[in-house]
Amino acid sequence: MRLLTFSTKNDPTPRAGLREGNEVFDLRAPMKEAIRHLKAIRAAGTPIPEEEITYHPPIPDAEKFLCVGKNYRTHLAELRANRLLTETPQEPTAFVKLNSCLVGHKARVKRPEGIVRLDYEPELVFVIGKRALGAKKADALSYVMGVTILNDLTDRDAQEREVASGSRFWTGKNIPGFGPLGPEIVTLDEIRDPYDLWMTCAVNGEQRMRVNTADQIWKLPDILEHFSRHIPIEPGDLFSTGAPGGVAVGKPNAAALFLKPGDVVECGIEGIATLRTYIV
Repeated sequence: MRLLTFSTKNDPTPRAGLREGNEVFDLRAPMKEAIRHLKAIRAAGTPIPEEEITYHPPIPDAEKFLCVGKNYRTHLAELRANRLLTETPQEPTAFVKLNSCLVGHKARVKRPEGIVRLDYEPELVFVIGKRALGAKKADALSYVMGVTILNDLTDRDAQEREVASGSRFWTGKNIPGFGPLGPEIVTLDEIRDPYDLWMTCAVNGEQRMRVNTADQIWKLPDILEHFSRHIPIEPGDLFSTGAPGGVAVGKPNAAALFLKPGDVVECGIEGIATLRTYIV
């Protein structure tokens, strides 16, 4: 099942939809409500052609959007080489992605004046479908309703300053527009194995990375058990599971690879979904 949040010219109110092929069926409810009634969702009413909709972040109002950092072995090596890693985590760590930075599929994202080292980070995101408190590793995937994609756009200069100062807020990842999310939620029954997926990124059609999710250090069972020990994780909450290796800052020709106005960035789960972003 493919679920998205969308609006149309005739009705600008964002609401959940069910996509089947190139048509979208209006569920006439916010996404969180659709998640709570997932088993009852059926295609009904007059379908809307996909080209007539505007995509929004699939969940624009998560109570908690936690981004697990330093979670791919290949990416850790890049961070160490560029002095963006001071210590290797001994347990899952995360920062908060603010809802105010999120945008949807096909969004036009402004590169603010003064930001030159703008980097891409495709990430696999797990969408929680039922309340988890004290969840155990063995049951972790039973709490997941699906996956989506985040392009965790990053101002590398701000990140360097924050690492040097010991800050964990990551201002350079929470600038408005720096959270393309989508294009949709793919329910877990369509994912054969979330730890045998190829995360990819292409800029202007040129592939920049292709890394398997098996390279993750902390898998979703570790992540959910860790963060739900004392804090309830609610339906519609999100866990982004880190950037793979292959980001611009980790390459010898990084200056030529940082994102510029006019670039088209495509972050994907190979064979499943692609999130497109236009840098302006």
